Amino acid sequence: MRDEAPMVWEFIIMTLRALFSAAMAATFLSACATPAPAPPPALSAPAVTQAPAPVVAVAPPRNLTVTASPESLGFDAMRLKRLDDYMAGVVSSGRVAGMTTLLARRGQIVSFNTYGKASLETGAPMTKDTIFRIYSMTKPVTGVAMMILYEEGKWRLDDPVTRYVPEFKDLKVVKSINKDGSMVLEDMRRPPTMREIMSHTAGFGYGLGDEHPVDKLYRERKVLSSTGLQQMIDRTATIPLMFQPGTNWYYSSSVDIQGYIVEKLSGQTFGDFLQTRLFAPLKMTDTAFQAGQDKASRLAAVYVYDRDQGKIVEAKTLFSESMPDYISPPPNQSGGGGLVSTTMDYARFSQMLLNGGELDGVRILSPASVELMGTNVIPKAVLVSNNGTGVANFNEAVGFGLDFMVVNDARASGSLVGDGTISWGGAAGTWFWIDPANDLIFVGMIQRMGGTGGDDLGTMARTLTYQALVDPKK
Repeated sequence: MRDEAPMVWEFIIMTLRALFSAAMAATFLSACATPAPAPPPALSAPAVTQAPAPVVAVAPPRNLTVTASPESLGFDAMRLKRLDDYMAGVVSSGRVAGMTTLLARRGQIVSFNTYGKASLETGAPMTKDTIFRIYSMTKPVTGVAMMILYEEGKWRLDDPVTRYVPEFKDLKVVKSINKDGSMVLEDMRRPPTMREIMSHTAGFGYGLGDEHPVDKLYRERKVLSSTGLQQMIDRTATIPLMFQPGTNWYYSSSVDIQGYIVEKLSGQTFGDFLQTRLFAPLKMTDTAFQAGQDKASRLAAVYVYDRDQGKIVEAKTLFSESMPDYISPPPNQSGGGGLVSTTMDYARFSQMLLNGGELDGVRILSPASVELMGTNVIPKAVLVSNNGTGVANFNEAVGFGLDFMVVNDARASGSLVGDGTISWGGAAGTWFWIDPANDLIFVGMIQRMGGTGGDDLGTMARTLTYQALVDPKK
């Protein structure tokens, strides 16, 4: 990723056992007020001893309602302060206007911090309930919506996408590109599968850049600016695939296509499905496709670095269009990047996944479905051929599951996270990860487009979090 680049590559680069507190109660036999004379030894009855009541273990709820000391959850508080100090420094140096971070382990909050301003212009402070544009952190939410329908038997991983989106049955594929940028096309050998649209290996473009002629067409035909999911599908159907399905990895609009499929299979608008099946059950009260007028004051401003001024300024445009205000309902409910949310809302979503699909007694998915989402589905040949050529370095250590990046071998990848960690990020710099091996989640929220002006914050947060986790068995 090119730091300070005007165009944004949306990417980046889930905690299960709770500590038990116990209460012990003992019941004793009452003695008589006036003791009777002792009987002769031959007639004495054996003494009766009341056993103590068993220990009753009461587990703290795994729903982020309990704040625990770092030490009780295996962290060294002084080492953890390095994380706090680093993030505070990022804000004080002007790289970002403000930030929130939330770290939780075993379902309990270790730290939930705010830094700086939600708006430099108004001076509004960053608060724990500030609302952020989460952009591509919408994608894992869409993936969960898809898996809800998967569990209902409404689709299968190796179904052709054309079963649900017949508009794609005549898609062409780029065979080669001439020196003048024109494309040589060929027929699809087979349609993309549902597995492939959930792992960005279907061949669709996105329009976030303009190096590839397919991406140029996505921008020219304003696929991301469609005024509805049907129009988005219709426009996509006029653009060839970048490669034969399943033969490469390219970050794409395929999650927007998933949103359309959710609508078609559920009979609800995408937003209504998310609200009734996910947000309301999980008490994600501030997550939606718009903040609304009543919450407008809580919406953080978005910034971008201005080279001429040498500082961040409020972003007024996005992909050559006026920046949406996220107060009124959007023209298109984008499954790839349209949601706004708060740090706690997204932490509850993450904790649900870390709990194996359940939170507060409400089950969204089965543990097996969550495990499936966090399993690499990219073929080995694609991992190798794409290593270093896309927006993420995928290899045998780091792959991609169903709408998540997946760490298969953390140490081989050079990371301190646990094996099986799933994650992604958003265009305005937001990031999160879910680490089942260490029973840990982390959510970081900022609002800066085009890079963070220095070291990647998600990477730094991972290093500074795990260097403080000195007793993982707690």
